[in-house]
Amino acid sequence: MSHRLDYAQAAPEGYKAFGAVHAYLRQCGLPEALVNLVYLRVSQINGCAYCIDMHSRDLLKQGVTVDKLVLVPVWREGGAVFSAREQAALAWAECVTRVAETGVPDADYAAAAAEFSDKELADLTYAIGLMNAFNRLGVTFRNTPAAARKAAVTATAA
Repeated sequence: MSHRLDYAQAAPEGYKAFGAVHAYLRQCGLPEALVNLVYLRVSQINGCAYCIDMHSRDLLKQGVTVDKLVLVPVWREGGAVFSAREQAALAWAECVTRVAETGVPDADYAAAAAEFSDKELADLTYAIGLMNAFNRLGVTFRNTPAAARKAAVTATAA
């Protein structure tokens, strides 16, 4: 898979606008690790290797254990590894990411609204929407994950 184009360079104002949403989400009050768990799960659903790599690394830097990280794709079976808020956020992320399939049922909304205030739920949904947009850019333009870049450099040096 080869990189197609640098969308941030090709359309810097669009990238800057997404960056403003990202900056807002960093200070909105939701825990950074919770947002990164959501980013990771959305990226897994969308198959964005670049974002999976990045958000996995971010979570590890934030002190999330490997045990928890590897269970994100199957969080429902993770039991007490994930808090009730994390479970609600991951369920909401899956439902909203798969909006064309789910239609975001009232029961799913009610479950998320039971765990998050109106502002938190709006912010969480902004985060889900932002990551879905970034995933579409990453997959479409074939962003190379950091691990793949590092492996390529190591292979070339050998």
